[in-house]
Amino acid sequence: MARGRRWDIFCAVVDNYGDIGVSWRLARQLAAEHGLEVRLWVDDLSSLQPILPEISCGLEVQMAAGVEVHRWTLPFRPVEPAEVVIEAFGCALPAAYIEAMAALECRPVWVNLEYLSAEKWVGEYHGLSSPHPRLPLLKYFYFPGFTPETGGLLVESGLAQRRSAFQSSDERKNTFWRSIGLPPPKPEEIRISLFGYENPDLTGLLAAWSASAAPITCLVPEGRLVADVASFLSLPGVDSGSEHKRGNLTVRVLPFMDQVRYDDFLWACDCNFVRGEDSFVRAQWAARPFVWHIYPQQEDAHWVKLWAFLDCYCAGLPVEVVAGVRAFWQAWNKGEGAGAAWHGFWQHRAVLEQHAEQWADDLLRQGGLAANLVQFCNKRL
Repeated sequence: MARGRRWDIFCAVVDNYGDIGVSWRLARQLAAEHGLEVRLWVDDLSSLQPILPEISCGLEVQMAAGVEVHRWTLPFRPVEPAEVVIEAFGCALPAAYIEAMAALECRPVWVNLEYLSAEKWVGEYHGLSSPHPRLPLLKYFYFPGFTPETGGLLVESGLAQRRSAFQSSDERKNTFWRSIGLPPPKPEEIRISLFGYENPDLTGLLAAWSASAAPITCLVPEGRLVADVASFLSLPGVDSGSEHKRGNLTVRVLPFMDQVRYDDFLWACDCNFVRGEDSFVRAQWAARPFVWHIYPQQEDAHWVKLWAFLDCYCAGLPVEVVAGVRAFWQAWNKGEGAGAAWHGFWQHRAVLEQHAEQWADDLLRQGGLAANLVQFCNKRL
């Protein structure tokens, strides 16, 4: 077997679906598009199941989409390490596995796949290595990103073409809407996907939408925002599939979707609210206006990452558009004033739609993360 055919990816779930969402996309793409033998080690299979329904939480080992999925348990059972080892988001590899890597005659390429950030220092640190303090091993640091100096973003082959075909076809969009129990949108209707963390200001935003001149349909995937939706509706809870009207706003809670259907969902909506890392990236590939709810960090470190991305994303946009985007994103992430800031953001819809398409095209020209990562590792085998 050629060197570099066997890969191990380790994922310790922290942010519900963000860490596992990225890890699973990478594993699936490496197997499907690069013909690699991939083992995905996950410490919480229950977080993988919603995005991969065929997964059984009770199995130690199972195959899915060409990937060998393993439950990561302690103590870690002895296995022969793969030729490439991916440590997703700085999760600590099992000590026994590290010792086994060091014992091999041909030692694996060990990569820490870092969290996504637009901060300028990322390009300077991308690809650097650090020696293990005790063992003859090197760990490389691989940074996803938005510039050619980074590793790029996860994107499947042909995704842009599939998205374009979907978005240019009323038949495909309407088929999707009917598949989730909705009629095609009315001519002036705005459809918004709303996925985020708990937000005390959601009631203010929904109130603003209920007073909108144009009808707005807000579609909320099951998750952490549903309780805030129920609070706005003055209900003890909101069931999946239920629909509620307030003024010119219709709110519907949707069952959690797998990754393929979630892409269709983002492609079909006019504006997408997303969170964390995985849905954040998919919203950018959807080429639609979007709003990012960044994962809150201690000492407000997330604000630096948020502003760094907006500096990158908004470069070249008119000043008034940038002001509207920054004001609304800040209000949404702060949890204060989003309802008042909505108009200043959405009044630039046409410009934002054009910009979203150009942004996705520009990112695509930098190459996808999986292909870039394979090339990076092959050079070091």
